Amino acid sequence: MGAERDFACGAAAGLLGDLMFGDPRRGHPVAVFGRAATAVERGLWRDHRGWGALYTALCVSGAVGAGALAARAVRNFPVGAVALTATATWAVVGGTSLAREAQAIGDALESGDVSAARARLPHLCGRDPQALDEAGLARAVVESVAENTSDAVVGALVWGALAGVPGLLGFRAVNTLDAMVGHKSPRHLRFGWASARLDDLAGAPGARLTAVLAVCAGDDPRAALRAWREDAQRHPSPNAGPVEASFAGALGVRLGGTLSYAGRVEHRPVLNGEGRDVRPADIARAVRLSRRVTALAFGVCAVAGLLRRRKGVR
Repeated sequence: MGAERDFACGAAAGLLGDLMFGDPRRGHPVAVFGRAATAVERGLWRDHRGWGALYTALCVSGAVGAGALAARAVRNFPVGAVALTATATWAVVGGTSLAREAQAIGDALESGDVSAARARLPHLCGRDPQALDEAGLARAVVESVAENTSDAVVGALVWGALAGVPGLLGFRAVNTLDAMVGHKSPRHLRFGWASARLDDLAGAPGARLTAVLAVCAGDDPRAALRAWREDAQRHPSPNAGPVEASFAGALGVRLGGTLSYAGRVEHRPVLNGEGRDVRPADIARAVRLSRRVTALAFGVCAVAGLLRRRKGVR
């Protein structure tokens, strides 16, 4: 049961580190990976899915391989294994930075400073802030909190519980590549296809767990479950749909609708049509829900790992 116990202790320490310090201001490991992936892209880019698949495989296998080598080096040293897991967890999760950015925008909106909120929005998501009024900014923040709770926290914990440090690093690598090349720009429409599809697959377990926990931890479990069942499948993203719908129901608000992203306008379906418009005060509520989901996700992943190991021993 050593490996599972090491993961539970290390993940707890890593989450505590994230809570206390947030993301490092300089030399963030994810940023280092991003620069390396950009260099690989410059050498491999072709307007072709096959070359994009090779790019994805090289970048992800590099991250997973580095995690596997590090884990192998400390496997006989419990303190080292816990420290490695803690460091990896702190490096790949981003719950505290997510909450800080969201709350900063919420504070600006509640004080009536829409211009300041627009200036900070690009730190959180890729929406076009100048096209958004107060309600649109608040909705964009709540949607980003919901989606990033899954992408930046719960998904990493799930893969960490399944595959240890290689799982943590591999998931973050996949998620980062999707953000870099998975969007549908002319340059990356074919080249980024493999990264986007792999992110859909890797993110599916964490997204479903996030949705379940949002139902359990929200203010209105029935509404959250109803919104998930009725609206999630209409969202263009197979993973963001369940998460955003369950958050919408849990908070009693409407999400989705028209948005401007990367210079193009999208008309997304409304999630939880029985809810009300998002207000600035709902940003703090979304952050609190995200934190409750994170705590529950850690508990679920830690217990699942211990039970899986015990069953295997028997």
